[in-house]
Amino acid sequence: MLLETIEKENDIKKIPLEQMPVLAQEIRDFLLESLSKTGGHLASNLGAVELTMALHYVFSLPKDKIIWDVGHQSYTHKILTGRKDGFKNLRQYGGLSGFPKREESPCDAYDTGHSSTSISAGVGYVCASKVSGEEYHVVSVIGDGALTGGMAYEALNNAASLNKNFVIVLNDNKMSISENVGGISSYLSNLRTAESYTDLKSEVKKTLNKVPGIGPVMVQRIHKTKDSIKQLMIPGMFFEDMGIKYLGPVNGHDCGRMIQIFQEAKKVNGPVLVHVQTEKGRGYEPARKHPARFHGTSAFNLEHGIPLKTGGKANYTDIFSTVMLKLADRIPNLVALTAAMPDGTGLKRFRNRFPQRFFDVGIAEEHAVTCAAGMALGGMIPVVAIYSSFLQRAVDQIIEDVCLQNLHVIFAIDRAGLVGSDGETHQGCFDLSYLSMIPNMTVLAPKNKWELSDMLKFAVRYQGPIAIRYPRGEAYDGLEEYREPMVYGKSELIFEGEETALLSVGSMVETAVEVREKLKADKINATLVNARFIKPLDTKILDRLALKHKKIVTMEENVKNGGFGMAVSEYMQEYHPEVKVQIIALPDAFITHGNPKLLKAKAGIDADSIYGAIKEAEKR
Repeated sequence: MLLETIEKENDIKKIPLEQMPVLAQEIRDFLLESLSKTGGHLASNLGAVELTMALHYVFSLPKDKIIWDVGHQSYTHKILTGRKDGFKNLRQYGGLSGFPKREESPCDAYDTGHSSTSISAGVGYVCASKVSGEEYHVVSVIGDGALTGGMAYEALNNAASLNKNFVIVLNDNKMSISENVGGISSYLSNLRTAESYTDLKSEVKKTLNKVPGIGPVMVQRIHKTKDSIKQLMIPGMFFEDMGIKYLGPVNGHDCGRMIQIFQEAKKVNGPVLVHVQTEKGRGYEPARKHPARFHGTSAFNLEHGIPLKTGGKANYTDIFSTVMLKLADRIPNLVALTAAMPDGTGLKRFRNRFPQRFFDVGIAEEHAVTCAAGMALGGMIPVVAIYSSFLQRAVDQIIEDVCLQNLHVIFAIDRAGLVGSDGETHQGCFDLSYLSMIPNMTVLAPKNKWELSDMLKFAVRYQGPIAIRYPRGEAYDGLEEYREPMVYGKSELIFEGEETALLSVGSMVETAVEVREKLKADKINATLVNARFIKPLDTKILDRLALKHKKIVTMEENVKNGGFGMAVSEYMQEYHPEVKVQIIALPDAFITHGNPKLLKAKAGIDADSIYGAIKEAEKR
């Protein structure tokens, strides 16, 4: 097999060009076989096989720098740089990351995981090479979906001023996770078809071929310079008008043609954009037909594409989706926004039922938040559904555009806490901290699926900025009988005991129930409180706990710094210094990829670790 000859970077240069299609098929077969067992980002990687091969054939790693936007299409890159054997532990704790990671290989030029950053990083590398005098090529690979993010245009504007080679590869597959929306999608669609150019080229070719003797020669010469003609004939050459040379579009599954165009691109003294058309999910029919479902997949049956693990309890995203439909039936001015993730956030059903009240703004979280502010001022009740990790990209807009004006915008924050396999860039560890610091913001977290429903209904009635954060995965269905009405700023006392109180936030209430049972075995009858509100802090419950308790243990799936526990500790130190506060939270560190249960144990926030920490503190 050709793939077995690829042991390290640049080995692909030994493969004859005519054998490239064979290698591409072997890589696809390997990816399908591996990911059917481990799960991972399948559709995006199947679509980028030949593109990656061509880049590795033309450029020399690690001297040259290839920067992958988001990075969920970098699996072939990892294979071609000697990491094929690591795929058996892909995205598992201690195993191969699903994204580029510099600590894995010097061929990974930039750690990525969020969208629309590659061109900015590439400009930085080019500027650094000019200052240092070190000669190397820089390539930024960005998907058409990532071009819906405003940061990409800030970077393009800056790149246009460079007088040194910088290659931008536009991987155009008409998709981000879901199908692309907006003006840039329409623009690229026009570039793909370019009927005026195609029709003119056909007529010119027919006419010239009729010229005796010199006609066919002229056609051949024109064919060699078709990229230059295309730049003249396609209207509104956006990139050219910015000062960035445009090459393409080129078939992203024709390795030989891409090698030619990349060799041409690396000779340009300045920025050059190569427009490459690929098909997401190529080579595997289930992924080609359902690219969104196979964007990030769990282990699946290779023959049919069906997930090996199906069914189970409803997850929090499902609950959110159902409640949104019920609320929208009764509230005509309720609208929903998402940043290119209608499937992941659970808004697909809302979109289908209420298409006029659903807005997908593309991969543009900052715009989504400010757009929601405008909607609120226009009389709507906007619900902005975004993953915790991605919402942090819009902190300034939350502060300046929503909270400063005290607008009724609801933030539905999915994937809060540890999400697992995607690792550091996707863990939702910071939202309680960055939201709690903002004036006018109210922050809630549900203990179970019923409370998420109650909180959404409360949020619709509330006037002002409000955020509800909930975790990934199955929704907790315990404590069903404890469902006190939602009252602003009021916690819920679930079990009343003495001496020790467990004050838990959201997903940690389930863990607190386990910890309480372990303490009962030691004859400790602990109080259990469901915080509900992270902000405002329920100081009345803290005053009440101080009367009968010597110790409060706070529990949250968020970093300690700026989190719920620190707010509780600060209040108790000022008003009840005799009561000790023990904070259980995530450490001041970026948490790697792995199974969420394992990560919680490693981070010290699972039931066994918390019980041990409480007992250890008692000894001290």
